[in-house]
Amino acid sequence: MKFRMDWNVTMRVLIFVLCLVILAPAARADETFSPAQTKQIEKIVHDYLVKHPEVVIEVMQAAEDKEKADKLASTEKRIRDRHADLFDDPASPVGGNPKGDVTIVEFFDYRCPYCKQVQPEIEALLREDPRLRIVYKEFPILGADSVFASHIAIASIKQGKYPAFHEAMMNTRGTITEETILRVANSVGIDVQKIQTEMNAPEVDALIKKNYGLADLLDISGTPAFIIGGKLVPGAMDKEGMKKLIAEARHSG
Repeated sequence: MKFRMDWNVTMRVLIFVLCLVILAPAARADETFSPAQTKQIEKIVHDYLVKHPEVVIEVMQAAEDKEKADKLASTEKRIRDRHADLFDDPASPVGGNPKGDVTIVEFFDYRCPYCKQVQPEIEALLREDPRLRIVYKEFPILGADSVFASHIAIASIKQGKYPAFHEAMMNTRGTITEETILRVANSVGIDVQKIQTEMNAPEVDALIKKNYGLADLLDISGTPAFIIGGKLVPGAMDKEGMKKLIAEARHSG
C-alpha cells in the first residue's frame, strides 16, 4: 500500500512538471533531463493519464480554485485599502439610514437594464431594514447620455433632489436621451435651467472620475456591481442574495 501511495504522489508531480512544460515554454523538459529521460517521463505520464484521466481534471480544478481564491483575496484587500473612498466619501450620495450598521455600495448606470431590474429589490430592502445604508456610485459607462444623466444626478445633490431624481431615473423605461433626463429632472422639481450650469462644476466631473478609478482598481467593468460587507459582487442580485450577505456582514461585526 505504501508503494502505491508513493507512486501516485510521483505521478502527480510528473503531471505538474508536464503542465509547466506545456504552459511555460521557458521550462522545457530537455533543459533538465536528457532526451532519453524526457522520453521515458513522457511515456510514464502518458500511460498514467490514459488510465487516470480524472487526475488532469483534479489538477486543473485545483489550479482554477486557487486562481479564484487569490483574486478574491486581492479584491477584498483592495476594498479594505480604499474603505474610506468606497464607504465614506462625503461627495457620494447616501441613502437608507446614514448611520446604518451595514452598507451597500452600488456602482450603476441609469441606462443599464440590469440596474433597473434590481432596483425594486434594493428599495424593498431599504424599506424592510432600518439599519441598512447604501452608497451610490455613479458609474456611467454606456455612452454620452449616461454621462449626462450622472452629471445631472450629482449636481442635483445641491438642490436636495438626488433621491427623487435617482428613483425616477431608475424607474424610467425605454430609450434614455438628454431630453428624457431633463424631463425627469423637471418632474421631480429640479430647476432645469440652473442644473444645466451646475452639472458642469469641476467637482461633479471629479466625482465621476474618482468612481471610474475605484471601479478600475476593483476590476469592475459592468453594471450593476455591489460591495456588501467587504465582498464584491458583480452583476444583478436578488433580494435574498443581498440579505444573505448583509446577515454575514452583521455576524462578522
